[in-house]
Amino acid sequence: MKGYRRYFLNKLLWLLVTAVFAFLLNFTLPRLMPGDPVAAIVSRLAQGMSNSTGMKAVYEQYATQFGTNKPIIEQFFLYVGNVFKGNFGSSFSQFPRPVIDILKSSIWWTVGLQFPAIIVGWIIGNILGVLAAYIRKGFDKVIMPVSLFISNLPAFGMAVILLVIFAVDLKWFPTSGGYGFDLIPEFSWRFIWSVIVHYQLPFWSIVLIAIGGQAIGMRSMSIYELNADYVKYARFLGIKDRKIVGYVFRNAMLPQITGLALAIGTMVGGALVAEIIFSYPGLGTTLLTAIQGQDYPLISAVTLIITVMVLIANFTLEIIYGLIDPRIKAAQSD
Repeated sequence: MKGYRRYFLNKLLWLLVTAVFAFLLNFTLPRLMPGDPVAAIVSRLAQGMSNSTGMKAVYEQYATQFGTNKPIIEQFFLYVGNVFKGNFGSSFSQFPRPVIDILKSSIWWTVGLQFPAIIVGWIIGNILGVLAAYIRKGFDKVIMPVSLFISNLPAFGMAVILLVIFAVDLKWFPTSGGYGFDLIPEFSWRFIWSVIVHYQLPFWSIVLIAIGGQAIGMRSMSIYELNADYVKYARFLGIKDRKIVGYVFRNAMLPQITGLALAIGTMVGGALVAEIIFSYPGLGTTLLTAIQGQDYPLISAVTLIITVMVLIANFTLEIIYGLIDPRIKAAQSD
C-alpha cells in the first residue's frame, strides 16, 4: 500500500506540473497571433460612425471589458480564476455570445460523432484482427495489407476520399453541415433524417481509420498469444481448441482495451479534422472559426477542454495500470 501511495503521488505531481504548463501554453499561444480582435469587434459595431473620439471610446470600453488593456500577467491570473469558476468570457467572433454557450452547443455534436465511431471501429477492427490471426491463409493476406493501408492514411486523407467519392461524384450524401441549411433544429422526422444523412461521411471516415489500427494490433497480439507456451501445453493436454482460443483472445484483448480507454479519453480532440473537412458543427469547426476570427477566449476554451481530457485519460490509465499490474508500479516507483 505504501508503494502504491508513492506511485499515485508521483503521477499526481506530474499531472499537476503538466496542467500548469498546459494552462500557460493555452493562454499564451492564442495571444501570439497577429492582429487585434477588439479592433475587429469595434470596426463591426462602429460602422457608419465618423467620430474618431466615439470610436476610441468604444474601443476602450471593450478593451476594458475583455481585459486586453491589462498587463499579460494580470490577464493570465484573471483567466485562471475565471476558468475555475466555469467562466470563459464572451466570444470575440460571436460577441456578445458567452463562450460557454458556444461550447454547450458544439461539444455534444463532437461526442455524438466520436464516441459511437470509436466503439464501432474498435469492435470491427478487433474482430477482423482475431479472424486474421486465427484463420490466417487467404483471409490474413487480405486483412493485413488493407489494414496497413487504411491505418497509414491520415485522418484528413480518408475524409477527403469519402467526400469526393460519395458526396461529389456519387452525390449519395451531402458535402457539409450537421443538417440541412434550410432546417431549424427541432424534434421532427425531417430534421432527424437530415442529421442521420449528414452524419454518415464524418462517422465512417473516423471508423475506417480506427479499424485499420485496431485490426493490426489485435492480429499481432493474437498471434503472439497463440504461440505462447501455455497454449502449446493446453493443446498437449487435449483441452478443446475452442476453450483455449477463448483464453488466448481474452489475454490479447488487454492492450486493446487500454487503447479503447485512451481513445475515449481523447475523443474530444480526435474528430477535429473530420469535423473541419465536413463543416460538422462540433468543436473542430468551432475551433477553426475561432482561429479565423482571432477569438482568444473561444480558442483557449476549446484547446483547454481537449488538453484536460487528454491529461485525465492518461492519468486514469496509469493509476489503473498500477492497480492491475504491480510490475509497472514497482518499476516506476524505483
